[in-house]
Amino acid sequence: MDAWQEAPWRQASSAMQLALSVALAKPSQPKFERLLPKPVGEVGGGMANAIVGSAKLLLLACLLGVPIGFFGAIYLAEFSGGTVAFVVRYAADLLNGVPSIVIGIFAYSLVVLPFKHFSTLAGGFALGLMMIPITLRSTEEFLRAVPRALREGAMALGASKWKTIASVVVPAAYRGILTAVLLAFARVAGETAPLLFTAFGNRFWAHGWLEPTASLPVMIFTYAIAPYDDWHRQAWAAGLVLLGLILIINIVARVILSRGVAVPRT
Repeated sequence: MDAWQEAPWRQASSAMQLALSVALAKPSQPKFERLLPKPVGEVGGGMANAIVGSAKLLLLACLLGVPIGFFGAIYLAEFSGGTVAFVVRYAADLLNGVPSIVIGIFAYSLVVLPFKHFSTLAGGFALGLMMIPITLRSTEEFLRAVPRALREGAMALGASKWKTIASVVVPAAYRGILTAVLLAFARVAGETAPLLFTAFGNRFWAHGWLEPTASLPVMIFTYAIAPYDDWHRQAWAAGLVLLGLILIINIVARVILSRGVAVPRT
């Protein structure tokens, strides 16, 4: 393997080490600055700001998409019927099929234009919208897979509808629900188009949630189309880091779904 082929692997290894140093350590300012991308024309640089930015965007996406998808799935599986359920399911399936760039334009018009600037919040909002239909439809199917006898037994013992759902139905389907959340997370982790219209990008650290922020998908896109060989190598390295993240999430989801995780019951 020649030096050019080895470079992406070295860059990916360095990126993972930098991510751990950002999460677990508190380095000095000069060392922290070396984790940022270098100016155009200089070789080297890091992608720590993109890794941290992606983490912030995905956190916001989960805070928006998971609760709405989860409670929407409970409504569809346990309470709804007729026209309302049909409309909600149809809207979720339609939203799931909308191209991500259209989601980005919608978030741009709804969040970016009124505030006159790109921001981390806008990017998290766009990714959260994409998580809603995946979480909702998958969670609904897992809730419907819970045997009706469990519901009837709980209600026969005097439990209310909500208590039955909270204490019987959801615990019985928790593995599937967690898997649905992880798959939705992996689905949006590599999205680029919505972030171009919302979070935009940043070659420095984003202070707070109201500034443009870097992200791994946008960094890969920007570096891949640039005319610099060093940027191309860094794009391959960032792609390897992102691919590893998605692979780990999918493996964890499969393990949870097939074997389960012990949850202490009180």
